[in-house]
Amino acid sequence: MSPPLIGPVAAPEQHIMTFNIRRSMPHLLPGNRDSWAVRAPLVTRLLGDEQPTLLGVQEALPGQLNAVGAGLGSDYAGIGRGRNADGLGEQCPLFYDRRRLVLIEWAQLALSGTPAVPGSTSWGNRIPRIAVRALFSDLTTGKEFVVINTHLDHLSRRSRLYSADFLRNCVRDSQFPAVVMGDFNIDAPSGPYDILTGSGALRDSWTAANRQLTEQWGTFPHYRRPQWGAKRIDWILTSPHFSVLRAGINVTRYGGSWPSDHAPVQAVMTLGVGAGA
Repeated sequence: MSPPLIGPVAAPEQHIMTFNIRRSMPHLLPGNRDSWAVRAPLVTRLLGDEQPTLLGVQEALPGQLNAVGAGLGSDYAGIGRGRNADGLGEQCPLFYDRRRLVLIEWAQLALSGTPAVPGSTSWGNRIPRIAVRALFSDLTTGKEFVVINTHLDHLSRRSRLYSADFLRNCVRDSQFPAVVMGDFNIDAPSGPYDILTGSGALRDSWTAANRQLTEQWGTFPHYRRPQWGAKRIDWILTSPHFSVLRAGINVTRYGGSWPSDHAPVQAVMTLGVGAGA
């Protein structure tokens, strides 16, 4: 039995995780490593071990959310809906521990020139891309902060650049301490990474951490052995209000099997004195 990389943390620390769980693919042969039937119990087990305060998930189809909820437990709640115009389809939900955080408000935005129009696309991405934005209050400290979970386009460079600029503006306009996390489908550093971190409004939790708990693994091992120094396409970015204590890239496998083709990225942080609304 492998120990968690981080596991539950005590207040005022917050354990943040971003995890692309890989959408279920319907026509795979039984036993295929990419099959959701194979991976679902591994996702449940990993989340049951880690118990993050906040979890941003990408590529979640509605039928996969039960496995996420089973791992987190009944003290967690989730927000988000499908990316399509009708609210169906792939999601980027946010899950949070209600023992630690109070949800004040949330919205789902299209990564397009018309962010309030569900399912809209205008920046070169052929499929809708979304961001879930939420304002939370920490029950221990009373401090409020914004969290954004997203999944940028895998094909369109233009879409990724425009999306990064949109997310940066969301952080700037909110005037709250912020966490931006997700699958950015591009390495760090890169154009989108530079847009998000270049002004100093956000910084990379991996490089900012007081202690890195793992090697700098690539975050898209695609069911192969972890590779040091490979592309980090999944990030947790934070405003300078947060002190990042520990960070890691979780390459846990169970019996040699991966929960997903992505490795979760995790960070432990505290929101500093004087940071708030």
